Amino acid sequence: MKQNILFLCTGNSCRSQMAEGWGKHLKSDKFNFYSAGTKKHGLNPFAIKAMGEVGVDISGHESNTTDELPEVKMDYVFTVCSDAHENCPFFPGGKIIHTGFDDPPRLTSHIDDEEEKMIVYRRVRDEIKEMVNNIESYLGGKNE
Repeated sequence: MKQNILFLCTGNSCRSQMAEGWGKHLKSDKFNFYSAGTKKHGLNPFAIKAMGEVGVDISGHESNTTDELPEVKMDYVFTVCSDAHENCPFFPGGKIIHTGFDDPPRLTSHIDDEEEKMIVYRRVRDEIKEMVNNIESYLGGKNE
């Protein structure tokens, strides 16, 4: 039986969505992936664009809070930002693992040029891909 992995961040608009997209794209044969936020900010169009550039379509994802998750036991909860880590809800039996990433919307809020913004989104996208590619190492090599 595949284990369930949740990627949690504040608004479920960018980093957690990218992580879910990468998880489903790279490791769906081993795990079930979900994402949620402690709040709901809507899906970030730059995150959709950055993922689309590498052939991962997250445009059909929805921004959800933890209350809107399916009723499944989360085996692992990856917090991808410090706010979510500090305010992580309780998941019975779930192991919390913090893997913080920079927040592209915050880092680019002062940038008007779309291409300059995309540089930040691409960097974070690629950092998240690296984490997902090596996700078993965060789980102690455990996967069923």
